[in-house]
Amino acid sequence: DVQLVESGGGSVRAGGSLRLSCAASAYTASINCMGWFRQAPGKEREGVAAIYTDHQTTYYADSVKDRLTISQDNAENTVYLQMNSLKPEDTAMYYCAARASCSSVTWWRPNWYNYWGQGTQVTVS
Repeated sequence: DVQLVESGGGSVRAGGSLRLSCAASAYTASINCMGWFRQAPGKEREGVAAIYTDHQTTYYADSVKDRLTISQDNAENTVYLQMNSLKPEDTAMYYCAARASCSSVTWWRPNWYNYWGQGTQVTVS
């Protein structure tokens, strides 16, 4: 089974940057769509970005598209989330998720994904 491991979270001041990484244990066609989600205490999990690795197509939530960039490193089976100009409201646990294909209509739905990592905490003060 595919394992996803996130890293790169931490505590930063407002206006700072972080780069999150999501490493997959192996490449398979079942993880061509890689997404990043976040969940703050008391709130629902929300999709912030996704990448359709076979098509190099990216998707972003409107609230973050000017500050976050998702990218891939196929050689390392890794997807990154570069986060700039961080705000306190970006504070959340960030999760990586994967499934076989992306859709512009459903990429942001948590229940659409088959594989999940354990999460990495981002705190912005």
